[in-house]
Amino acid sequence: MPRPIDAVDSVFIEELTWLEVRDAMRAGKTTALVASGGVEMNGPYLVTGKHNYVLRATTEAIARKLGNMLVAPIIPFVPEGQISPPTGHMRYPGTISVTESTFEALLTDIAASLKQHGFKEIYFIADSGGNVKGMKAVAERLNTQWKAKPRIHYIADYYDNAGVNKWLDSQGVHQKDEGHHDDYAITSEILTVDPKFVRLPQRITKNKASINGIPLTPLDKNVAMGRRVVDFRAQTVVNVIQTLRRK
Repeated sequence: MPRPIDAVDSVFIEELTWLEVRDAMRAGKTTALVASGGVEMNGPYLVTGKHNYVLRATTEAIARKLGNMLVAPIIPFVPEGQISPPTGHMRYPGTISVTESTFEALLTDIAASLKQHGFKEIYFIADSGGNVKGMKAVAERLNTQWKAKPRIHYIADYYDNAGVNKWLDSQGVHQKDEGHHDDYAITSEILTVDPKFVRLPQRITKNKASINGIPLTPLDKNVAMGRRVVDFRAQTVVNVIQTLRRK
């Protein structure tokens, strides 16, 4: 079936028609990115979908830098603690958790679906610590089972908060931990998506428009820094993928 209309410019599979996905793959976009976020407590200012909104920015940047990548729907449901009795983030309203076995089964089926459609490379990234174990385990297991056809890898370098904060220090952004499940890097990344997800207007009203000692106004300045953080994290992943491709 020929595509009857022009394709849109998006790297997100769920924003494309099946014909647009097909034609993108025929044009060489045969690398897929699978990213996991979470729905959890993120302090008094950030929405529960914090990780998913960060990934909305970083996955697009990664895919556009790489050039031949499409992004699978971001996985919002990940292990956040035991459900009953609650542990970890499940102690806080709004959190949604799944078991490790459920998470790994979901990852396996997503990867298998992408394999079935002909993707030649599949990469996993995690934006939250509770996701790392499962993504790493599934990537290793499937890479062995499928004999690297397609190649599948978990990229540990993406989830490196210490590395991001060290880079921020080098840019003159010095934080003082205020004890929230939040920091300037995360907040600035989300600002590039939508300021309402960090409750910026409400914080301005209450004189709370800062995080870890860093002012969040003026908005334009912090959005610009957020884009630099996104670019730094995206380039880290692209560098890893390019190195893997040379092996």
